[in-house]
Amino acid sequence: MDIKTATAIRRLRLVSAPEAVSFLLLLVCSVLKRTTDFNAVPVMGMVHGVLFILYVLFWADAWNRTKWGPKTAALYFVLSVLPTGGFFAERKLRRESENAVDAAIASRARQEQEGAVQA
Repeated sequence: MDIKTATAIRRLRLVSAPEAVSFLLLLVCSVLKRTTDFNAVPVMGMVHGVLFILYVLFWADAWNRTKWGPKTAALYFVLSVLPTGGFFAERKLRRESENAVDAAIASRARQEQEGAVQA
């Protein structure tokens, strides 16, 4: 796995928790709109919409780079539309990101070692 793949996973991981928080805040604002005069739904809707679009773009990039199977890709997408799913995605992606970075470092070290042997 190369460093660009690890970066794609990391980007998805970094946007997943804020996207989950914005979703929960949007739900709270929706309840407050119905029960009080407080109406922050338009603002929170826009914030959540931008974060969701970023999540989907980063998800598509990560799926393309990592070559996830359909089940894994679907899992990460479904987690984005569940109110607390972004938190679970972040935790799972953190492990996957760490593994990708370790694999990239090992691959680079192996290439340098092969280069030194050939020289």
